[in-house]
Amino acid sequence: MTTLDQGSFVVHVPDAELEPEPLDPAQIVSGDPVVTGKVLWESPDGSQVRGIWQITPGVVTDTEANELFVVVSGRATVAVEGGATLELGPGDACVLREGDRTTWTVHETLRKAYHICG
Repeated sequence: MTTLDQGSFVVHVPDAELEPEPLDPAQIVSGDPVVTGKVLWESPDGSQVRGIWQITPGVVTDTEANELFVVVSGRATVAVEGGATLELGPGDACVLREGDRTTWTVHETLRKAYHICG
């Protein structure tokens, strides 16, 4: 992933070029999802990251970070183990707690802009 190392800047999220990110095959429940992303900024100590992330249709599991994101395009259902089922679409803001175990069912390629802190 490339980090933009500059002062204040703007990125048009829908058109940003993303780079392949490896997806652990053990996370794939069904389908053939592909993940891409771009880190826009990372704090010097690595405790905060801002970027863009995309996943194509399929079903995957994950253990979440402390994250706030806004869906730019696409649709998904995120089932939080022992918690809520979240329906995500364009314009939705979502907060995930660190350690949440989730299952993502991606219906349409989903792109999000995110901020992770921890």
